[in-house]
Amino acid sequence: MQTLATPATATPIDTTIHRRKTRPVPVGNVTIGGGNPVVVQSMINEDTLDIEGSVAAIRRLHEIGCEIVRVTVPSMAHAKALAEIKEKLAQTYQTVPLVADVHHNGMKIALEVAKHVDKVRINPGLYVFEKPKTDRTEYSQAEFDEIGEKIAETLKPLVVTLRDRGKAMRIGVNHGSLAERMLFTYGDTPEGMVESALEFIRICESLDFRNLVISLKASRVPVMLAAYRLMVRRMDELGMDYPLHLGVTEAGDGEYGRIKSTAGIGTLLADGIGDTIRVSLTEAPEKEIPVCYSILQALGLRKTMVEYVACPSCGRTLFNLEEVLHKVREATNHLTGLDIAVMGCIVNGPGEMADADYGYVGKQPGYISLYRGREEIRRVPEADGVAELIALIKADDRWVDPE
Repeated sequence: MQTLATPATATPIDTTIHRRKTRPVPVGNVTIGGGNPVVVQSMINEDTLDIEGSVAAIRRLHEIGCEIVRVTVPSMAHAKALAEIKEKLAQTYQTVPLVADVHHNGMKIALEVAKHVDKVRINPGLYVFEKPKTDRTEYSQAEFDEIGEKIAETLKPLVVTLRDRGKAMRIGVNHGSLAERMLFTYGDTPEGMVESALEFIRICESLDFRNLVISLKASRVPVMLAAYRLMVRRMDELGMDYPLHLGVTEAGDGEYGRIKSTAGIGTLLADGIGDTIRVSLTEAPEKEIPVCYSILQALGLRKTMVEYVACPSCGRTLFNLEEVLHKVREATNHLTGLDIAVMGCIVNGPGEMADADYGYVGKQPGYISLYRGREEIRRVPEADGVAELIALIKADDRWVDPE
């Protein structure tokens, strides 16, 4: 039988994700883009007028790894409340990078809130809100340009304020809230989303302001993917290198909300697209952060927890795999940075877990083998397996006591 040999000169397949090069955009003490780790964001649910509640909510998110926190600012009173929130955070906890969400003719609100936060997020479809005309059938070029000039005039004071204060802006386009003239001109399409973002980018660039982060969110994953990919292509054509904020908006809750978010965010990250992410769940904001880190860890973009490699179990499995994995996880899940494999039999053992730091493998009934990398270290009774694994990690001086 003839077999095909792999040529000695074959180029190894690259399994590393190569991220798109983007400019660094500082947001408080965190930097988005510029080769920095992908930043995790979320948004509090509290009314910003509730100073104590907002401070507590921001702190809860930050303590579990949310690096930038967004708050909604629907009125001038809410904008002024952010001054107190920021001060109380500094007094009782620490400085946290804050982003303010501004919608619906929000120029005055945005100018006030720009004094107190590190980034202002505006939605191009709502920042200068035009009441739709029910009898309109088209936009003339003159009408299109006239509104564009009005947008530039309205946006300029905010851009200048953010520029002069060294702050950032997110141009956050949403598929569900495109401006009427964009809908008439481009339709309800990714093209309309991209052109909406580019219009605002050009205004900012005309005022020498480039601390920009761009997002093009949609509730349908295929639309979201198409919009971001088109945005990257258009920015590359125009010589723009702005970082991108990824998210599937209104993803829902539960398992499907997490799967939907992962399908959109993870797909783009795997292509090297994206510098900061938010998983939008219809749940407590704290539930979003573990999903973000799981996506980043699975893609090898951030290491924030132990990576467990475990087979799905089958008739060859020599112990209760689900139970043992639970015990191993309970004992070791604080050892950030380690890869630990739990494998039910020798068939899926050393080969499938080759990249793990440590392995726990069933080899014969009642006994398990402990591995360091590819090397079998010792065979011990199953009842002693977890304790012996911990002993091995300690012997290698890689153990730390849990807090």
